[in-house]
Amino acid sequence: MAIPPEFLEELKARLPATDVVGRRVKLIRSGRDTKGCCPFHKEKTPSFHVYDDHYHCFGCGAHGSVIDFVMESEGLEFREAVQRLAGEAGLPMPEETPEDRERRARNRTLAEVVEMAAAFFEKCLRMPEGRPALDYLRGRGLTDETIRRFRLGFSPDGRGKLKSMLAAEGIEEGLMVAAGLLVQPEDAGREPYDRFRGRVMFPITDRQGQVIAFGARLLAGDGPKYLNSPETPLFHKGRNLYGLAQAKDAIRSAGTVIVCEGYTDVIALAQAGIGQAVAPLGTALTEEQIALLWRLAPEPVLCFDGDAAGQRAAARAAERALPLLKAGFGLRFALLPPGEDPDSLVQGQGRQAFDALLAGATALSELIWRVESGGRLPPTPEGRADLNKRLDQRIRDIPDPTVRRYFQDFFKSRLWPDGPGRQGGRGGQRQERGFGRGKWGANAWTGPSERLRADTADTRPVESARLRWAILLATAINHPELLAEVEEELGQVAINDQNLDNLRQAILITHAGGLPLDTEGLVNHLSEQGYSQALSQLLSARTYDHARFARPNAGHAEARQGWEATISHLRGEDLESELQAAQDAVRRDPSEANMNWVVRVRRMMDEGEQPEAAFD
Repeated sequence: MAIPPEFLEELKARLPATDVVGRRVKLIRSGRDTKGCCPFHKEKTPSFHVYDDHYHCFGCGAHGSVIDFVMESEGLEFREAVQRLAGEAGLPMPEETPEDRERRARNRTLAEVVEMAAAFFEKCLRMPEGRPALDYLRGRGLTDETIRRFRLGFSPDGRGKLKSMLAAEGIEEGLMVAAGLLVQPEDAGREPYDRFRGRVMFPITDRQGQVIAFGARLLAGDGPKYLNSPETPLFHKGRNLYGLAQAKDAIRSAGTVIVCEGYTDVIALAQAGIGQAVAPLGTALTEEQIALLWRLAPEPVLCFDGDAAGQRAAARAAERALPLLKAGFGLRFALLPPGEDPDSLVQGQGRQAFDALLAGATALSELIWRVESGGRLPPTPEGRADLNKRLDQRIRDIPDPTVRRYFQDFFKSRLWPDGPGRQGGRGGQRQERGFGRGKWGANAWTGPSERLRADTADTRPVESARLRWAILLATAINHPELLAEVEEELGQVAINDQNLDNLRQAILITHAGGLPLDTEGLVNHLSEQGYSQALSQLLSARTYDHARFARPNAGHAEARQGWEATISHLRGEDLESELQAAQDAVRRDPSEANMNWVVRVRRMMDEGEQPEAAFD
């Protein structure tokens, strides 16, 4: 039965998360927060924050209420967790109706029947009749330990061997049919018979590890090569993922989830130490499965074969995800080399080959671009207009207008990389060109998000930041030859000073006009546009005393090195400001989007290096 929402709210009010979590996790008070080391992944620095009504880990993304915590930490189903907490709080559980009790008892019985079948298949794998199946699994490189961990089995030939075993245990035929284990012929009078015969068996479990269905591969003979259980009261193909029970801890630890096409791919990756893999259940990813993946990680990686069929499957997955897309969540796509699947790649080339594949995974926006453009930019305006129209049609289903706008900006930057459509101004959008140095690398700094611009316009220490902005502009004016190299970086800096921002825009527009101006010519041109007073304040000892490299007599290499150091400091300040804004947003509204905002900024900070001093 559905537990009334008011009962759940009363239960949470009586048992603050800080009390329940504090019994299992050592928590310390830090200002307004209570935090400790996350119980769901290994860490040395506490990033697991607990509030009265929820918890959130900024390291692995674990999030939920006191009920979620008990479910995850103790492996309980929702109702079991509620019952345990209700007893602790002294709240009597709502009474079930006779219909509720009958439904729950039937589901429990179905689960018991399916578990009996799983144990039977495991036993058959180790019997002489199951030797071909065991040889097949070992031939795929699976160890006995892995076979046991995933509870792989064998369904013997014959139309009634499982049926006879279950009947001997007192199980009625009707329950066997309801559990999806027997096929009920349409012809009246014919006996139900075993659904799975002569197949390698892959138990499908729910998130807690309870077997709810089976996938099966035919070893020899006629019939479909792959066969899954039908829909049952326990099993819904579109709502579950193969291997999730085994993968959930690794997903938390890695901060991502990998989606493969086959069950053996999941198993082979787990054996190779890549435990965060799951697979859909014999069908293309459903909207419910995509939503489930996003509850596990903000950017799942989907692995597909590199052939035409795999590319079509990737395109379908992208199309299905677009109507669900929201800020902070996305997909990446890893297309395998021709003739390879994750299983064969790991077996043949080792884990490092698969890690390299993941590192090069393609973003959702890039995949859509490649699908529609075919990897070729039309050379004519009308060709680009047609491509732009098709891209707009692709993304029109994105419900979030901000996300949709960023997709449009990305496509424009690809359609007109050097022309009138270039998105070279502010906005933090990733470009194909980037820093290209150190860990920050190409595309590493995308600038502060639009959210940061809205939420933290006045949070930066203004004088320090304004000085750095002034140094950048002075360097650009005194060394205009640098602009060809740093134009995009200058355009991406968030300058929260209107006068300096206007001057920045004037410099960029002048450079884009293609006039071959030296410093004197650039200053004269800007002065004619009304920037004389701004230039006199900017090009002065007040700026130069802090940065010798910005002076006109500095060498090109010195100016470039000083530029990069200043950019590095601004990036660090942007991220610190954004982190503070994100944490403040979580305190005001602990929504999933705000939580993911913090996680994303922390990861960006973890990937960076401390810049060298920019000021002398």
